[in-house]
Amino acid sequence: MTHSILRFVFILFLVTKPLSAAADNTILILGDSLSAAYGLKQEQGWVKLLQDKYDAEQSNIELINASISGETSGGALRRLDALLEQYEPTHVLIELGANDGLRGFPVNKMQANLTSLIEKSQAANAMTALMEIYIPPNYGPRYSKMFTDSFTQVSENTNAYLMDFFVLNIAGQSDLMQNDGLHPNKKAQPLIRDEMYESIKQWLNKD
Repeated sequence: MTHSILRFVFILFLVTKPLSAAADNTILILGDSLSAAYGLKQEQGWVKLLQDKYDAEQSNIELINASISGETSGGALRRLDALLEQYEPTHVLIELGANDGLRGFPVNKMQANLTSLIEKSQAANAMTALMEIYIPPNYGPRYSKMFTDSFTQVSENTNAYLMDFFVLNIAGQSDLMQNDGLHPNKKAQPLIRDEMYESIKQWLNKD
């Protein structure tokens, strides 16, 4: 009887161990249209392409894409508790703020929302990364600088990892952008995938 119980426990350990290993690298992506494959099929977006790359390498990294086109920092904050409970991520990547800026929302309100997103994630024992976001220069140099500087400030205040903006080197190339001039096209997605592959690797290695 005792032998049977021990054997069952050992088998249970073998079965559950790979699941816990995979969970060690579950990354929840909180983003906007730039991560939600706006104007494209989902399988064409950088997140799906990156997951395919991880799968091909048999990596234990799982990406949970909770990005929504048009999402703001406030909108994501209202969704976050449910997402943390549902997915129990070990890492949370925040790619938000562009829509706050494009709508001219107060920078201090965006900072407060980003800080809350990070603190809620950290309270759920998830490592956090905040992507630095830039907005078009036509909003004026003062607002644009306040906006971009806020990401460094929030990162420093919360000890979140600050990640480079993945569209910075693409936005100026018309052949890589959709007709609206704001969203990367299908051709750009593999380039973003490769950049994010390296950025996430650096982030995970830092942890």
